[in-house]
Amino acid sequence: MDAAFTAEQDEIRRTLRELLAARGGPGGAGNAAAAPEGYDPALWRLLSQDLGLPGLALPKEYGGAGRGPAELAVALEEAGRALLPSPLLATAVLAAPLILALGSGEQRTGLLPGLAAGELTAALAVPGGSLPTALGLTGDLTGGAWAGGGRAGGVQARPAGGDGGWRLYGEAAQVLDGHSAGVLLVAAHTGGFPRSRTLLFLVRTDGPQPPAGLVRTRQTSLDVTRPLARIQLRDTEAELLGADDTVDATAALAATGRTAAVVLAAEAAGAAASALERAVGHVGECERSGRAGGSFQAVQLRLADLYVRVRSARSAAYYAAWDPESGGLALAQALEALRMATAEAVQLHGGTGDGREDEAQLYFNRAASDELLLGPVHRLRDHAAQRAGLFGPERQGSMAGRGPAGQVAV
Repeated sequence: MDAAFTAEQDEIRRTLRELLAARGGPGGAGNAAAAPEGYDPALWRLLSQDLGLPGLALPKEYGGAGRGPAELAVALEEAGRALLPSPLLATAVLAAPLILALGSGEQRTGLLPGLAAGELTAALAVPGGSLPTALGLTGDLTGGAWAGGGRAGGVQARPAGGDGGWRLYGEAAQVLDGHSAGVLLVAAHTGGFPRSRTLLFLVRTDGPQPPAGLVRTRQTSLDVTRPLARIQLRDTEAELLGADDTVDATAALAATGRTAAVVLAAEAAGAAASALERAVGHVGECERSGRAGGSFQAVQLRLADLYVRVRSARSAAYYAAWDPESGGLALAQALEALRMATAEAVQLHGGTGDGREDEAQLYFNRAASDELLLGPVHRLRDHAAQRAGLFGPERQGSMAGRGPAGQVAV
């Protein structure tokens, strides 16, 4: 393994950091997120057309750059540092890899070039707020119970007749960028008990009129830079992703989850590093101005401990880019570091009444929101440990039932 960054990766990092700093950094994130799209469309065009971020990991034949998880991780780390509101995560990390893996030739050529160019955005809609389970990060994908499992709830799909079309009925909440995406990738359950399975469907929303029966509502989010939406489908026309309904979506979802864990870990590590740097800068100003902030030596020790945690989380994220099987553990470590760094930043900035206190709160909200959306940390670690076989059958049986939903806190 070569731990050094390439010249291209360093250039991606430098260019993005300078561009996002010039755009106001976290201070301007809230204003951009308040736009109808949930992000700054002009900045998104710049990131797409000039830097090619949405197509970094897509093959060149579809207009991408043909790079890998490491380049995406570098881009998301810088996005995390600035709390950048953008459809990059939903489009390039979650939706595009699934279309590439499962889509028919016509679907790939019809969708991927637009996604790579940033002209089209996409979102993955998973019922029940079970995104980490759907990606294989906190639970088993077998059976598709997370998508409805044939019971009431979730999203159900049925053939629409002899034309090969499908109809969807149900709803999915907490869909990243779901209110503005040009195409929705919806996980839905279909088939009776003998052929019960979960498939993925395309719902195009970029036409002049939205599909009949589709209602998209932007939800109030703890983290304003992570726009979420509720997707309601009432007999909505959809297109099956793939050539036929024998396609197994679980393997593609799990593979997407492994890559997503890597880049999300890098993003969380970037946010944690930025929050920590701001806290260190604030403490330094207090010392220079003679303002008391408790025992300064004690604060220094706490910040030093956080520095080690944040650097370790970043190292784990980039190791996972080389070994994606460790992505779940890297994500857990990064989310934990982010939570601790942002909590310390909020405490140290408390009561100052300036804009930096507001920025510290934005980072804290990102930490809390990420753990609700992607975690919690103990389940990420538990599932990764189970997959790695760290607990033998006897150990697993003796610990069953401990912790939330029978999970073992590691």
